[in-house]
Amino acid sequence: MTIPARAPLALGLLGLSSLSFASALDLGSDVVTATRTSQASNIAATTVFERIDIERLQVNTAEELLRRASGVNLINNGGPGKSTSLQIRGSNDKHVLVMIDGVRIGSATSGVAALQNLPVEQIERIEIVRGPRSSLYGSEAIGGVVQIFTRKGGDGLTPYFSTTIGSRQHRAATAGVSGGNDNAWFNLGVSSLDTEGYDARPSREVDHDGYRELSANLSGGYRFASGLLLDANLLQVESHNDYDSGNKANADSVLSAYGVRAKYSPVSFWDVTLQIGHSEDKNENFKGSSFDTRYDTRRDSASWQNDLALSENQLLTVGYDWQQDSISSSVDYPEDSRFNHGLFAQYLLHAGRHEWQLGLRHDDNEAYGEHTTGSVGYGYALTDSISLTSSYGTAFSAPTFNQLYFPGYGNPDIQAETSHNIEVGLRGQHRWGSWSANAFRNDIDDMIASVRVGGVSMAENVDKARITGLELEVLTQQLGWNWQANLTLQDPENRSSGANDDLLLRRVPEQIFNLDVGRRFGRIGLGASVHAEGRRWDNATNTSDMHGYNTVELRAEYWLSHAWRVQARVSNLFDNEYETASTYTQPGRAGYLTLRYQPL
Repeated sequence: MTIPARAPLALGLLGLSSLSFASALDLGSDVVTATRTSQASNIAATTVFERIDIERLQVNTAEELLRRASGVNLINNGGPGKSTSLQIRGSNDKHVLVMIDGVRIGSATSGVAALQNLPVEQIERIEIVRGPRSSLYGSEAIGGVVQIFTRKGGDGLTPYFSTTIGSRQHRAATAGVSGGNDNAWFNLGVSSLDTEGYDARPSREVDHDGYRELSANLSGGYRFASGLLLDANLLQVESHNDYDSGNKANADSVLSAYGVRAKYSPVSFWDVTLQIGHSEDKNENFKGSSFDTRYDTRRDSASWQNDLALSENQLLTVGYDWQQDSISSSVDYPEDSRFNHGLFAQYLLHAGRHEWQLGLRHDDNEAYGEHTTGSVGYGYALTDSISLTSSYGTAFSAPTFNQLYFPGYGNPDIQAETSHNIEVGLRGQHRWGSWSANAFRNDIDDMIASVRVGGVSMAENVDKARITGLELEVLTQQLGWNWQANLTLQDPENRSSGANDDLLLRRVPEQIFNLDVGRRFGRIGLGASVHAEGRRWDNATNTSDMHGYNTVELRAEYWLSHAWRVQARVSNLFDNEYETASTYTQPGRAGYLTLRYQPL
């Protein structure tokens, strides 16, 4: 896969066979999410996927792309469109901050972003930063941060198009147009997905659990002669999902993210950025044709960021974040909104072979109080090609509205979950390729769990965890083939007092492995991928065993011209049976055929 803190090496035009696959292994390009600035930081462990990777790998969903990253584990409840949880380095899904174009997304009730509803064809780039980032972003960034950048305009007027058919009545299509010049740019795209699905829980209901979605993305920007930059983005996804929960359960959902940004430099060394954002996560649930429940959550946000270049090698960032979470639901919550104010500062220094990143943030939330988090990172270039990194950071994750206020379960007295993370890394870039190794330990305290009190379950701060791990990554070109691999070894230890002490955290595999190989032969491209995960337990008592598994996929493409190509992929080649959540089967063998128009 890809390696900490550098941007991708991309395939070029027909016949070019260079290393690709959005790699942070290239020690020289910028990653925004790791520092909130466009900086070539070599400290944070980062994976980057570019648009060229999405098309080359022929993924149908964002989850298929994300699971290729080092340290990432996905838990899916039965195929496309079904509830999906993202874990980074063994932390749970509420410990991962997800953003779209700088706008935070996620349900305020469940605390989880609806990754299953993200249309992969609307994505230009994904940055995954592993490790704590609360000193920059506040709540949720215990395990890491995932930022999704939607498609943007480029030089000239460029239309694009794709259509895919496949197993289980899979039908997808995308169409759009982008354009621009040095001072203006825009993109307008629409995409759709419709699949019959499969019977994810045959013991529960005998049916097909289908899914369909329709999405639109609009973005644009303009740079004035004064230097003022204005841009805006909009992404909206409407979906319908059939799932196994008794009585032909189904749900209609809307995921949206809107953002407006202004950037200006009053003087040469000072950049000011103002951003306003709004995101929504709406769900209406039905039993057959009868209405069941409704959960609508909204996040409104604003940020004021100041980047001060103290010298050529020093950057000071200070800013203020404001956020309001609000809910509207068929369930009567005693509280339906909360405000958060955050002040943050960061100092970046490059001095010869030394690199420093220092961060500090203070959050004040009307629902759960105040939290101060900090981080320090240090990098040292041992040679021109090998560097050593180390970091320490604290982080926290706020309790959700369900954990605070859900009738019969919520506890308004619970506190935020907190963590302390230490990390050491070694990485290098050579003529033959790139590699990295990162060792980490994350101690999480005051974890929220369900506790039986007087025969009733309530949310309480009772759990603790210590997750230690090692990530190994390599990217190289051998025998004319591009090779990329990562291996994650982790010990997700439950350190809570009581019967579960020293057991493993639920649904966290101890081993994750990814391998991808590919090669170009003129107009023809070939590739194969392997994904494997070790055994994990579906419950905290470690009595429900889910065996390890592996899947293999093959892909091919043929370029009809510089813009048109035909692609074919077979996933789960050997039709292996496996589960990532107990009783929810995962898709078997499937084939897909795509026609794509994308000028390079």
